[in-house]
Amino acid sequence: MKPFTDEDVENYIQSKVERRHHLVSKAVEEVQKIIQQLTTEISYKATRFQAISNSGIHNENIKDQPALLAKWSAMLRRKRPFHPSIQAHGSALVFSLNLSEPSQVLAPSQFLITVPLRGLTGYRECQVRHWRYYTVNGAKLLSSVRDPEELHQWLEVEQFSKSLQQWHEEDVNIEGDLVPAKVLIVFRELVEKSIISCNLSSKVTVLESFSSVVRVAVETSESQVEVELVPAVEIPTCWPEKARWPRCLKRWPSQEKVRCVKSLGFDLLARSNYHWQLCFSRAEHILMEGLDEDGGCRMKCFRVMRQMKEDVWCAGNKPVITAYHLQTVLFWTCEKYPRTKDWRCFPEAFLRLVQKLHKCVSQHFLKHYFLKNTNLLKYANTSDLDLVASKLAVFLENPVFCLD
Repeated sequence: MKPFTDEDVENYIQSKVERRHHLVSKAVEEVQKIIQQLTTEISYKATRFQAISNSGIHNENIKDQPALLAKWSAMLRRKRPFHPSIQAHGSALVFSLNLSEPSQVLAPSQFLITVPLRGLTGYRECQVRHWRYYTVNGAKLLSSVRDPEELHQWLEVEQFSKSLQQWHEEDVNIEGDLVPAKVLIVFRELVEKSIISCNLSSKVTVLESFSSVVRVAVETSESQVEVELVPAVEIPTCWPEKARWPRCLKRWPSQEKVRCVKSLGFDLLARSNYHWQLCFSRAEHILMEGLDEDGGCRMKCFRVMRQMKEDVWCAGNKPVITAYHLQTVLFWTCEKYPRTKDWRCFPEAFLRLVQKLHKCVSQHFLKHYFLKNTNLLKYANTSDLDLVASKLAVFLENPVFCLD
């Protein structure tokens, strides 16, 4: 295996990584401004939806929880700025306008933005299992709807101690369940109307979709960006029971960081017909914070790997491997190699990370970091994965950075 030099790495970072940072930062800023305007208009039209500026600490659902607000404020004073609504897919994708964050974009022209819902507070886990015999249109079924996979769950309005009356209405509720497909239908109509009322027709176009998800094309000064807009129930007050993490005592992350991560809760995203998808965006953000306080090169490895993925291994606007997959690979590798000395030498650390990625892609298996029985590559196109695996194998045989 022919090693690359420190000069090769620095040249690659200067010519490729920093340029990407600039271009994507600009795109995120422009998209965020447009979607902020759009979702503000939506919030005026419908009480159940908030503007994206109300994500995280600014969510109106937690304004009457001073202890939680104080905790989050203290954390944010110590951290670099972040925007909770912009994220990556996979469990998906979620924060900041500071593009050193890893999981904001699927690709430079593909984003996911969560839109916080209003009027659902005091969440608690559902303890009683029961069968559902309805379609998303409310028709009766003879056999029950399948149970959700580990990354998903049902959501009943009675799981919240406080809920707006609008969440009990038939346009989003069937037999007490909040149905993602119905929420998305309501949301899509609001998006279409608000684009017109905000005079954004020249900048935003609703894309056709075979599923109920809402995707729009946003025109920026440089290019067109595809954005998935996802209604989200933010649950900052508890950690889901099914996320049994950490699985055992580990040296990474520290116990202090584990407590911090779990104190930030999780979100539920409307991205399918019946079931809500669990999302751990705040937890993942905290794990990425201070990753190299010991002087290591973890983030440097991540940024270079992400750039290589976009340039060589898995290019294109809809990649089979996203930044979220790379972040998950990084988490597992940090856990396996927790010592400072494991991240002192960039060539060794970087190749170790690429080898882990190659193994996961070759086996079509990448375990979710918080939900051990969830394979993030379960529904990925296997031919596309095999192609990426072959490119990774070529690189591992001859690790050279292409500056063309």
